[in-house]
Amino acid sequence: MADWTSSFKGIEAMLGRPEEALSQGDFATAEALMTEIRSANRARGLWLPHVPRANGGLGLGMLELVELGEVLGRSPFGHYAVNYQAPDTGNVEILLGHATQDQKKRWLEPLLRGNIRSCFALTEPDSAGSNPASLRSKAVYKQGAWYLSGRKWFISGADGATFAIVVAVTDEDSPLHARTSAFIVPTDTSGYRHLRNIRVMGDEGCGWASHGEIELEDCRIPDDAMLGRRGEGFVLLQSRLAMGRLHHCARWIGVCERAFEIMCQHASRRSLAKGELLSSRQSVQNWIAESRALIDASRLLVRQAASRLESRHERAQIDISTAKFFVAGVVQNVLDHTLQVQGAMGVSGDSVVNLFWRHERAGRIYDGPDEVHKALVARHALAAFREEGR
Repeated sequence: MADWTSSFKGIEAMLGRPEEALSQGDFATAEALMTEIRSANRARGLWLPHVPRANGGLGLGMLELVELGEVLGRSPFGHYAVNYQAPDTGNVEILLGHATQDQKKRWLEPLLRGNIRSCFALTEPDSAGSNPASLRSKAVYKQGAWYLSGRKWFISGADGATFAIVVAVTDEDSPLHARTSAFIVPTDTSGYRHLRNIRVMGDEGCGWASHGEIELEDCRIPDDAMLGRRGEGFVLLQSRLAMGRLHHCARWIGVCERAFEIMCQHASRRSLAKGELLSSRQSVQNWIAESRALIDASRLLVRQAASRLESRHERAQIDISTAKFFVAGVVQNVLDHTLQVQGAMGVSGDSVVNLFWRHERAGRIYDGPDEVHKALVARHALAAFREEGR
């Protein structure tokens, strides 16, 4: 492990109180504590690991980022503590690559400083989230401005965001890759409404730890609010998702490692009848062995995908899809074993495993459900055999 990661390792010790507050649903306390922690980390230079040095970040490469992602993923607050949290991470990547200088000055710079938050509005309640061709939100250009109308939901961090990057249909009759465009929409724009925070696994959340529903009703934005060129919405989306999926995978490995430690500690200390330890049970030993193998396999998959993405290897996208569905399943498996070992404590607010379980089950759905990624990997594998059969 690189030397610089030792500094980030110390962050986990700072996050116990915010974790406890979040587990009890006290979001105001959690956010207040995190404001102090974020300021301290920024002053220490532990800030924006994914951003180039020229823009005030640490300029880490993809392999370094997935390595760091494991360290930070051990706490629900790890990435947020250093301004490396979703959805801001993906939005920063888009703004760096596609925003104009004026857009960067107005939106990117305060985002990098941690003074504001953002959200990414793509998914809609009445269309399939895995199929951008089904988007219904529209942007119409008239009298020198764009007018956006539609409804978006499961918009992470919409509560309290200063701006949203909204993907809407601008050219309905164009091919799939050219139907949509992306826009920067200030959340105080007339016609933009944050309707609610959606309850996820019984947890409504707030602020950056929420998933909102928003409505756009003739939301007027100026001509220069478009991000990139007209018809590039799908291209921007895909560029955002590739590394975003690996960010999630690396974080899940961190979740797994912490859950694994909790499982082993509890099994080694919990006494059963006749003074035997829980760790003496073969079923528990099997869960521990299986979890260890699955976590290690996940790490290898993610690092291979990161390496190939960094070198622009032709298999990079297939590797990312493989890692995405595999690691999303592993984190659910490991958390389930840990919950079972902890027993009643595991499902209570006294255990961080409860928090992880509620927040991470969605990983098999967002950024492409398991089934979509599996179909992509299978088609790629079968293509060679179809060619042989001709």
